[in-house]
Amino acid sequence: MDRVLTGDRPTGPLHLGHYFGTLHNRVRLQAAGAALTLVIADYQVLTDSDAAGRLAPVVEGLVLDYLAAGIDPEKTTVFTHSAVPALNQLLLPFLSLVSVPELERNPTVKDEIVHSRRASVSGLMFTYPVHQAADILFGKATLVPVGQDQLPHLELTRTIARRFTERYGPLFDQPEGLLSAAPLLLGTDGGKMSKSRGNAIPLAATADVTARLIRGAKTDADRHITFDPQGRPEVSNLVLIAALCTGRAPEAVAAEIGTAGAAGLKKLVTDAVNEYFAPIRARRAEYARDPGVVRAILRSGNARANAVADATLAEVRTAMGMAY
Repeated sequence: MDRVLTGDRPTGPLHLGHYFGTLHNRVRLQAAGAALTLVIADYQVLTDSDAAGRLAPVVEGLVLDYLAAGIDPEKTTVFTHSAVPALNQLLLPFLSLVSVPELERNPTVKDEIVHSRRASVSGLMFTYPVHQAADILFGKATLVPVGQDQLPHLELTRTIARRFTERYGPLFDQPEGLLSAAPLLLGTDGGKMSKSRGNAIPLAATADVTARLIRGAKTDADRHITFDPQGRPEVSNLVLIAALCTGRAPEAVAAEIGTAGAAGLKKLVTDAVNEYFAPIRARRAEYARDPGVVRAILRSGNARANAVADATLAEVRTAMGMAY
């Protein structure tokens, strides 16, 4: 049975990129019987912002998004990074297994630094990939659903697992990545869809807000709609979103729109998104009526994660000769 670890930084509400990039896969893996663990990486938010004290509503919103999408807390462990001390202790030995240049040249870290719009960033930013390695390895995950942009992080995790084995003996597998059918969706501005860049379509958005966001999405002047990700990335991205929501091939969606131009494309995408996510949004609203549900889920998930992390840390200490 696969042991699956994935999760999210609580920097804002989940969006279409998250859903089709990883969340849909998580629900599928849960249904297939995988041992699934979801980390809400609240400590990692501090890598590029001082968000302490404002995280609670965002964390609770992520749990609501998970529940609405089909995550079952009876089958899947959902926990917060900051609530599991033993997990965070793994960061120190893992940092000893990587070099500063390896951290500096991580493309995802470099991209996050550029988009942080800060003159300097915290030292925690450079340890971000190693934090993710600890998240993945503490439960000895074998499979990690990821978007394309997270593959460099996963490769560093595999490196850390391999080097730990070489130095201290076999304890961790080298987890494999699982890319979705839509590993990277673009935002409304044509850049990577991101919570922090103001270009995303949230899962919980109303139908009217969804329509407004899609109307403002970047396209081009050619009225004949085609699916050409390389030549027409913004138009093709919208076509892909409609295709994912309707279960059709992108080429068929583009052919249906034909010469209706950007307006016809955006109307079709809006209708497809709102129809697909209507039941998900309804379930989210239902769960949100009882705030105690989310807190109970986190208490239970944190307890389970602590038990696993304590056991793994004990194994690490033994392997390193530190079981005093």
